[in-house]
Amino acid sequence: MRAASSAVGLPVAPGAPPDLSEALHAMVRRLFPICRSITGDGVRQTLAILGEYLPGLQVHEVPTGTPAFDWTVPREWTVRDAWVKNRGGERVIDFRAHNLHLVSYSVPVRGWFSRAELDAHLHSLPAQPALIPYRTAYYADAWGFCLPHAQRLALPDEDYEVCIDTTLAPGALTYGELLLPGESPEEVLISCHLCHPSLANDNLSGLAVAAYLAQHLAQAPRRYSHRFVFVPGTIGALTWLSRNFEAVGRVRHGLVLALLGEAAPFTYKQSRRGTAIIDRAAALVLAENGLPHAVRPFSPYGYDERQYCSPGFDLPMGGLSRTPFGEFAEYHTSADNLDFVRPEALLASLHAVQEILAVLDANRRYRNRSPYGEPQLGRRGLYGPVGGNLHGAVWQLALLWVLNLSDGQHSLLDIAERSKLPFGQVLEAARALAATDLLELLPD
Repeated sequence: MRAASSAVGLPVAPGAPPDLSEALHAMVRRLFPICRSITGDGVRQTLAILGEYLPGLQVHEVPTGTPAFDWTVPREWTVRDAWVKNRGGERVIDFRAHNLHLVSYSVPVRGWFSRAELDAHLHSLPAQPALIPYRTAYYADAWGFCLPHAQRLALPDEDYEVCIDTTLAPGALTYGELLLPGESPEEVLISCHLCHPSLANDNLSGLAVAAYLAQHLAQAPRRYSHRFVFVPGTIGALTWLSRNFEAVGRVRHGLVLALLGEAAPFTYKQSRRGTAIIDRAAALVLAENGLPHAVRPFSPYGYDERQYCSPGFDLPMGGLSRTPFGEFAEYHTSADNLDFVRPEALLASLHAVQEILAVLDANRRYRNRSPYGEPQLGRRGLYGPVGGNLHGAVWQLALLWVLNLSDGQHSLLDIAERSKLPFGQVLEAARALAATDLLELLPD
């Protein structure tokens, strides 16, 4: 399906490098310094940048206290500065040096603490002593700092001055949404979380791939409508779902995109249904293109697919990533940086998603209009003038499989899976047969 979904000619944002892989990485680099959380100006800044790439992006503000099923939109968190100083006034831990140093959603603090008192609020990784971990306190009134374990061990036993200049107050949860209308009101839903601070693979790779995917889809006619949502993890997806029951009812396929920037094999996580068309299309594309990959069954643990696939919705939403969350050493640490995310991996991820969506778009049902015996294909120009040789045998086999299974019940994806033929060849055969009036395209 590569030719059907080629990214050649994909536009890039003004000022972006002409090479698409570099354009994807440039977007990650631009977003990387922003301190994001589940609410606040970091999310707004991120969406403003996404809006430069996606002019139709709508930004929604949902007030604190708004119910979202069993959850409630929390207070908005604003951070201005945070540090720990020694007795000499030196910042030994500094939020301005790296935004992972501050536990996200830390409450405001100002005062002096002994070394032992401070240590109760410090987080580090003994097994990775040079890295800063990423930690959050979204739904607890707590505070803390993250630092390399080696630095933590080296802190002298003295008193330290702590300043966390933050605010937790009524405000809003912010998320972005882009709808690309298609020929059908039925939708493909693409979801990304945007609540992490400076983590390049976990968060930003998915945003970059989704943004350029939306640009690509906007250029050509679309069978399905495509909806992109950029939401804070968990509470953002729940908030969107609670406000969009009508749109949810139109979702026919969906993908959660995350962790798409490292040079590692793909992982596809199936929807709760396990046999949804998106599950089959993703597995087919990854296999047909010879991409190293694993297909995993659904689990109610992970990213926002667990919200979209909760039993009340049970949407046909899978998740595409490379190494799954928590299974690579850089996960939720300062090593998930701009060097960890590779331009060529971002581009390969974009192409994979494009091809999955191309299969969804082309997967139709036909009815054989000459089902009694095999129709004569030679006089319709579908066979060569001389028979008895193997030239074009695969093409002939594709024609015959499509004719045999086009009974109104089987889709092109069904035919490709059963025949073990490439989907692109099955699609080409169906189009050739339809052009001779041997096939009738059925409505969705």
